[in-house]
Amino acid sequence: MRWFHGLEAHSRSFSKAVSWRSMASLDTFVVSFVVTGRVGLAGSIAGAELVTKIALYYLHERIWAAIPWGRN
Repeated sequence: MRWFHGLEAHSRSFSKAVSWRSMASLDTFVVSFVVTGRVGLAGSIAGAELVTKIALYYLHERIWAAIPWGRN
């Protein structure tokens, strides 16, 4: 897939995805805990979205890495 090749290495895109999702999943856990009052349920919600959103963010980064618009 040609659009997967950009100016950033795949490892950089993946590292950005993991670091962002770690922070965002902590937020999801806190919000879920406040809403449900249950640690286990909040952890399940945060864990499920951690995996899916890392994959989506990585795909998003690779697509944007291949788009030349807005680069100097």
